[in-house]
Amino acid sequence: MSSSTLTRTCLNYYVAAGPAGFPDHPHRGFETVTYMLQGYFQHEDFAGHKGIIEAGDVQWMTAGRGIVHSEMPAPTGVQRGLQLWVNLAGKDKMIEPNYQELKASDIPRVKKDGVEVVVIAGESYGIKSPVFTRTPTMYLDFYLQPGASVHQAIPEGWNAFTFIIKGNVVFGKEDAQPITESHTVVLSDGDGLSAWNKGTEPAQFVLVGGQPLNEPVVQYGPFVMNTQAQIMETVRDYQLGRNGFERAPSWRSEAKSKSRR
Repeated sequence: MSSSTLTRTCLNYYVAAGPAGFPDHPHRGFETVTYMLQGYFQHEDFAGHKGIIEAGDVQWMTAGRGIVHSEMPAPTGVQRGLQLWVNLAGKDKMIEPNYQELKASDIPRVKKDGVEVVVIAGESYGIKSPVFTRTPTMYLDFYLQPGASVHQAIPEGWNAFTFIIKGNVVFGKEDAQPITESHTVVLSDGDGLSAWNKGTEPAQFVLVGGQPLNEPVVQYGPFVMNTQAQIMETVRDYQLGRNGFERAPSWRSEAKSKSRR
């Protein structure tokens, strides 16, 4: 697994095969954005929400005040994907949980001059994503054919980074050294991102950006809050089954129940 972190985001690149996966676990205070690249994952939570996220699909889950869920890979084959953690502002950390789920066919794509971009969140080439983000967020998946280049605007003052999924990509200046796959580039503030594929094979990278919250951040495992006191309260809420975790003590996912038989 590869990961990249900024003040308000964390991106994990995972490769999983059954029976491994992410069994029953809690979240509070942030959002998870799951983007499948290969295979599929089954998900379910203690509120009765369940489904399958297939290659190209996106699930934008707002944990808010509390959710317990499981994410398990298909029983055969290799599953690949990205999961982005997006911090919630202090005023939103205790909202009710919510899901936005998009099939691959529902996510806007643009193709032009050897560049293809999947607009998961934000805007590119004048096309906007239908996803609602509580704080302004950009999440774009770029495919560059050999010799192709792209310039993507990024609002001034935003934090942003790229993660290379496949191939080699040149960023910033055309004569710069190419960045190889599984590496991250944290961007400085400017008018946007320029990228070139100087190689002989197609390249793929994601661009993630967002407006800084400028709030303190404290993370403890699957909980992301503003203060240590809030983290301690969250742990107690989860252990005692209260303040959003009322169903946690008695709930077991179907996947976990089957594993105990």
